[in-house]
Amino acid sequence: MAAALELIVQELAEADRQERIELLIDFAKSLPPLPARLEAHKDASHRVEECQSPVYLFVELEGDKVSLYADAPIEAPTVRGFVSILVQGLNGATYEEVLSVRNDLIERIGLTEILGMLRVRGLTGVLSRLKAAVTRSLMERADPAAN
Repeated sequence: MAAALELIVQELAEADRQERIELLIDFAKSLPPLPARLEAHKDASHRVEECQSPVYLFVELEGDKVSLYADAPIEAPTVRGFVSILVQGLNGATYEEVLSVRNDLIERIGLTEILGMLRVRGLTGVLSRLKAAVTRSLMERADPAAN
C-alpha cells in the first residue's frame, strides 16, 4: 500500500470513535476541487453508481504513477471524507500500490463502527470503482485500439 495511505490508515485506526468522525470531516473539508478541465466530464462513465451520493472519479496514468481526481458533495461529509482519504493517500502512488489496497480498507480505518451498512456499501463501491478505473487505464494504454 502507498506510504501516504498507510499513514492515514494508522491515524484513523488509532483514533477513538469521536476522533475518527472529526478526522473524517476534516478530510471532507480538504478534498481538492476537481480541475476545471474535468468538470465537463462528470458523466455516467465517471460516476460511482454504487454510492447514493454523486461521486465522480477520474484516473490518469503518467508512467507507473496514478493521478487521482474526484468530486463528492459537501452535503455528504462521510463519503466526501473517504474519497478525500483515497485522493490524498493514493495520488502519485504507483498503479501497483493502488491495486494492492486491501478491500477491507473501510474496516481497517474503523468506518464500519461509525457508518451504516448502506453507506459502507457505497464506500466499498468507491474503492472498487477506483481499482477498476486504474485497471481500465492500464488496458487502454496497453492496447489503445481496443477502446
